[in-house]
Amino acid sequence: MQTILTDFYTLQSSEKEENGRFIAHITLNKDHDIFNGHFPGNPVTPGVCMMQIVKELTEEFTGASLFLKSASNVKFMAIINPFETPDLTLQLDINESDDEVKVKNTTLFGETIALKMSVHYKKLTS
Repeated sequence: MQTILTDFYTLQSSEKEENGRFIAHITLNKDHDIFNGHFPGNPVTPGVCMMQIVKELTEEFTGASLFLKSASNVKFMAIINPFETPDLTLQLDINESDDEVKVKNTTLFGETIALKMSVHYKKLTS
């Protein structure tokens, strides 16, 4: 498993609940270079980075290397400014089979839903 978002976020804690649900608490690194260009003076967490965080956490929780097959119902519902709301909670409902992983994600800061999406990954074999 390869993390491509080096120093972009820190996993503060995670817990596994019933039926394959994981809750992860992360903190974004407001000083990361990504925010210098996205956008200068008004930092916004790129949606593609949020999608990558979901992938990396899913890999962590399943112990599998994954490749994104499809994403549906991707809804960015609130701007994530790393200076104002660096602490995020990600709910990952993971359904795993022999060669695939399906995830329904809800990402929040406080009570505000920032992202909802369903993703379908293929497990990579080494």
